[in-house]
Amino acid sequence: MTVSRFLRIPPLVAAIAAAALQTAVIGYMVESRAAILRNGADIKLKTQPVDPRDLLRGDYVILSYPISTIPKSIVTGEVPTGGTRSRLNVRLKPGADGLWSATEASFGILAPEDGSVLLRTMPFDFYSTGAGDIPDTLFVSYGIERYYVPEGEGKVLEDARNQEELEVEARVSADGTPQIARLILRGEPVYDEPLY
Repeated sequence: MTVSRFLRIPPLVAAIAAAALQTAVIGYMVESRAAILRNGADIKLKTQPVDPRDLLRGDYVILSYPISTIPKSIVTGEVPTGGTRSRLNVRLKPGADGLWSATEASFGILAPEDGSVLLRTMPFDFYSTGAGDIPDTLFVSYGIERYYVPEGEGKVLEDARNQEELEVEARVSADGTPQIARLILRGEPVYDEPLY
């Protein structure tokens, strides 16, 4: 008997193992999103208008937020060298109107602080202007810049967004990952994101 005879896996066993692995990966992705929606910290964000040439692509609405524009004045800590792929940790605090805004950002870790929530940006290409300096404004995204809607229902949301009448409630996990929980149109919830 040869060793290769013992190493052969029957096709049915291989197919079952592959299906189980795929199911586990998809289950993990769905559950990690649901865990944020179930247990994350609540924040409310104002949306802002987007260039009309990018209003609706397919069945989703493009969302933009004031917290996506980070001024140099709130960036603290060390700055990475230019030409690197980086992330920012951004501290949000609520205003009197209930909307959250960015008050501090850092390429390093920010310590938790009562009354604030920390968001982590998506990776972006960072180019220093020299000697650890940064541009006057950093433009970042958080992975919540698209919201999928039923076919044909995006126009009302786009118009409301462009009139600054659309807000987003999001939940943020302990590691700073946000998920959209609901859209609020003129003060009324219009879409609640299901857990599953």
